[in-house]
Amino acid sequence: MPDLLLELFSEEIPARMQAGAARDLERLVTGALTDRGFLFEGIKAVAGPRRLTLAVTGLPAKQGDVREELKGPRTDAPQAALDGFLKKTGLTRDQLKVEKTAKGDVYMALIERAGRETPQVLAEILPELLPKLPWPKSMRWRPSDPVRWVRPLHSIIATFDGEVVPFSFAGIQSGNTTMGHRFLSKGPLTVRRFDDYEAALKKAHVQLDAEERKAVIAEGVKTAAFVHQLEMIPDEGLLNEVAGLAEWPVILVGTIENQFMDVPAEILQTSMRTHQKYFSLRDLNTGKMANRFALVANMIAEDGGKEIIAGNERVLRARLFDAKFFWDEDRKTKLADRVDALKGIVFHAKLGTQFERVERIAKLAGEVAGKIGADPKKSERAARLAKADLTTGVVGEFPELQGVMGRYYALHDKEDAEIADAIRDHYKPVGPSDAVPAGKIAMAVALADKLDALTGFFAAGEKPTGSGDPFALRRAALGVIRIVVENKLCLPLAVSDDLLVFFAERLKVALKEKGVRHDLIDAIFALGRENDLVRLVARVEALQAFLKTEDGTNLLAGYKRAANILKAEEKQDAKTYTSEVQDGLLAVPAEKNLYTALAKAKAGISPALDAEDFSAAMRQMASLRGPVDAFFDDVKVNDENPKLRENRLNLLASLRAALHQVADFSRVEG
Repeated sequence: MPDLLLELFSEEIPARMQAGAARDLERLVTGALTDRGFLFEGIKAVAGPRRLTLAVTGLPAKQGDVREELKGPRTDAPQAALDGFLKKTGLTRDQLKVEKTAKGDVYMALIERAGRETPQVLAEILPELLPKLPWPKSMRWRPSDPVRWVRPLHSIIATFDGEVVPFSFAGIQSGNTTMGHRFLSKGPLTVRRFDDYEAALKKAHVQLDAEERKAVIAEGVKTAAFVHQLEMIPDEGLLNEVAGLAEWPVILVGTIENQFMDVPAEILQTSMRTHQKYFSLRDLNTGKMANRFALVANMIAEDGGKEIIAGNERVLRARLFDAKFFWDEDRKTKLADRVDALKGIVFHAKLGTQFERVERIAKLAGEVAGKIGADPKKSERAARLAKADLTTGVVGEFPELQGVMGRYYALHDKEDAEIADAIRDHYKPVGPSDAVPAGKIAMAVALADKLDALTGFFAAGEKPTGSGDPFALRRAALGVIRIVVENKLCLPLAVSDDLLVFFAERLKVALKEKGVRHDLIDAIFALGRENDLVRLVARVEALQAFLKTEDGTNLLAGYKRAANILKAEEKQDAKTYTSEVQDGLLAVPAEKNLYTALAKAKAGISPALDAEDFSAAMRQMASLRGPVDAFFDDVKVNDENPKLRENRLNLLASLRAALHQVADFSRVEG
């Protein structure tokens, strides 16, 4: 079947926008084709520094015939409604038919439209959807032309089955020619289909697919570094970015002057990554950063890249002079002497300055430390110094190094190593793949930092709403959860009820990947007595394991049956049954056995929960499975004798109360 090839060739597209543009173009074209009844075998969009390309395979040569009925306004509707419907359908009033409905007579339109040739349809839809491409930033480059694009657009390829699909967009007529590499090719390239298009570009030194460019860069850096017995320090983000900067990536290796090698590696790496897009390299044997860097050139140089390397080394030298200057100047002032400068940095209008926040964190860190077995004095000291590096030149230049630089300055000032590590690690974890702090002091400061932000912003009315979370409170809550749960810290959360609910919602997210059911978290949390995350997780895991057993499955079914009976009868009787069972009214052996089993289970569940032996509590519940099954087999709850009926409903209420010692089973799905 025929294929569609579309290329939009422009000036350089920012690397950060390329992948999103490819996805959006694919989405828009898919939607437009589907809306017009087209089926196709495959669609793929790719993006690069100067072009956005889309290929659709297996398109039919002709659009299918369309036959559909459209419901219009009622026959007594205003004339304007009818006129609008006629305009929409392209029919006259005589061509409509009337159909009777429950709401009155309505007009119906039968639309029959013969399918058109695919190139005709493409010529119609492509110029309509291109302006809809949602670039994060766009520009107008033609005087008096309202069309916007990410950068000035130079040419458009649009072919179907090898022939040009004629249309115009942004003053450019579609055709079948494009350009290769800006410097390594000459003259236009004429193409018909995607295969010869891709091959022609490769000959013209353009690697079309971003994933292939990434692979070329990764392998190229690996090979070039190995020559020097080095390896690339992994940086997936930089790899993605650089793949969007070079159409024909060529890897070269340069040298960092020795005068800069006493600057912390993090500063060198960040400077090279942020400003120059260089890959940092490290020694294969020691793992330490080497005095070499890898750069990606978009050029095959006649001299093997010597001039390119020399030019980049000159630029890097200037960058690293600045970095070294900041590093040297920052160490002239002790970290502790910088704390007062935090008074001039506003944290939030409703929550005061960074200095005021540090004082709160220090006090809280001391309290947390006492509960988790950390040194309170060291924890308070670390908390007071934790934000001081915000006033340094290096962090001012590279904000992503906050914490990291604080550790270096603290060690330079002869602070305790645990305190220095806590300064570095108190931001952790900063994402789902980031490790939690390892040391107890770091844990105390990290927890205090996050809890202060959560309690402060919640009290100030700055809670997350929908997808909006400007103060990263969801991340902070997940951080608290991970630190507490992964380290099994006994730290009850003394927070407001709404914040506790927020933690419960974040806990569901944290445990989802481990296969823990969200409804079981609700079932435990609904009891309203659990603010210890480690204990809550242990209870949920024990409950989940129990419900996977045959006893658990059957007992849950028995509970649901009892709960449904109670719900119906309590509504009918306008009262709540209270579990006050009179043993003298127990007439049937099955209800006597359930009464006895419940008394025993209740007596066993409570101490098991107090001892945090949740497996034992589940075993007590399991003992109820047989008596519950027998009760529903042998006992008529709604007995004609009102006293027996009430007593049996109270017995079911007693079952409900017994199980609710462990969890609110009404929240359990299934």
